[in-house]
Amino acid sequence: MKKITTTIAFFAVIIMSYGQSLGYQDLALLFSQDDGNGTARFTAMSGAFGALGGDMSAVNINPAGLSVFNNSAFSGSLNSRQTNIISNYYGTNTNNQDQFLNISQAGAVFVFKNAHKSDWNNFVLGFNYRITKDLANSFNVAGNSGIATFTNFPLDENEPIINYNIAEEQRFFNDYAGEISEMNIAFSSVYKKKLYLGASLNFYDLNFSQRATLVEFNNDGSGNTLDANLYQENFITSSGVSLNLGFIYKAHQNFRFGFSYQTPTIFTEVLEESNIVNNNGFMGDTEIVVSNNSIIYDNTSGGYYPSQRFMYKLKTPSKLTASAAIVFGKKGLLSIDYVNKNYRNMKLSNANFSDENQFFQNELRKTYALNIGSEWRFERLSLRGGYKFEQSPDRIALDSDNIAGYSYGGGYNFGNFKLDFAYSNNNRTAPYNFYTGYNVNSANLSIDNRVFTATVSISL
Repeated sequence: MKKITTTIAFFAVIIMSYGQSLGYQDLALLFSQDDGNGTARFTAMSGAFGALGGDMSAVNINPAGLSVFNNSAFSGSLNSRQTNIISNYYGTNTNNQDQFLNISQAGAVFVFKNAHKSDWNNFVLGFNYRITKDLANSFNVAGNSGIATFTNFPLDENEPIINYNIAEEQRFFNDYAGEISEMNIAFSSVYKKKLYLGASLNFYDLNFSQRATLVEFNNDGSGNTLDANLYQENFITSSGVSLNLGFIYKAHQNFRFGFSYQTPTIFTEVLEESNIVNNNGFMGDTEIVVSNNSIIYDNTSGGYYPSQRFMYKLKTPSKLTASAAIVFGKKGLLSIDYVNKNYRNMKLSNANFSDENQFFQNELRKTYALNIGSEWRFERLSLRGGYKFEQSPDRIALDSDNIAGYSYGGGYNFGNFKLDFAYSNNNRTAPYNFYTGYNVNSANLSIDNRVFTATVSISL
């Protein structure tokens, strides 16, 4: 048996049905993604904060926005996500739904006024934690491709051995856990009250696991049946670092624009522990039951659970963000961010990854994302809305594989205390191939994410 590729369909923007057996190119894509989590204000405006600032989550887009703060402040956010995945496999639909709750953001900003006469003022130091990528999720697939891959019983003593080559059904179960969290340490200042400059050092903590089970039901056409279970697990941990530089220029009282550059994130030691090794001819823990033999085949029955440890390096794409905003005094604003990432520049190293790196060059592309947000104030009440679009890095992706979504929310300013809420929804499609190496179609996944965010902000 070939390994069930560790491709994560609903996390990565695309899934490669022709991926390598270990799926390292798919994992590299997964770890290069960003959910856009942040404060409720940030989320309600679809993250269009590159030229705005004045929000803790703006540091993730453009650290220059920190110096828009006039006073020191703290904010913390709670995130509730509902994910609905409909899988279609050879005409059979399976509905999967999960609910997750986490603290998605917490940060503080400290404003230091310049007491001396100078062209520089508002020296600001910020610290912000957020969940960059929430990896927890699961989905199931069921159907019949008509192709059997477990056709023999390893303990069969018949001569000739029975060939269970008629497929009755296949089932695939996937469970994921973990996250990529990010800690930003940022500094920003203002020159002549027009040019905002900022930089941030970003530290990442990666924890990911996949548990996958493939089940087949086959028969030999003479009343004998075979049930096979192949279980695989994969655990990955790492830490990474990147640098973000940016500026915002207030060209007019009502108009400002910004630009930021985030370096590639470098994960220097990606440690993988997996049971996906050859165990008596099967790539994982395997159990096979047949109707005409009372003995159950189990390649772990003797307490033998082979595993492997492997360490490698990953460089994710850099990111360029161009931003502009129109501010209508204290009444409201309109903001737009344009984001560019070149997935062809991803790189795996510290082992022979020539095929994977060639895949990045040949099959991926430079992508763009568009975030649009607006906010309108009615005394202490604020109402917000936004739209986001993110292009799939797959060079030949379907239009439906792109991420598209909307958001809205509101908040109330109690003075030194603010309470904000946001709702966002995004959807996309993706193929998932759990029979890499066989002439079997991918399962088609329709993925819908609904996220509710609540944020408390306190002036310090």
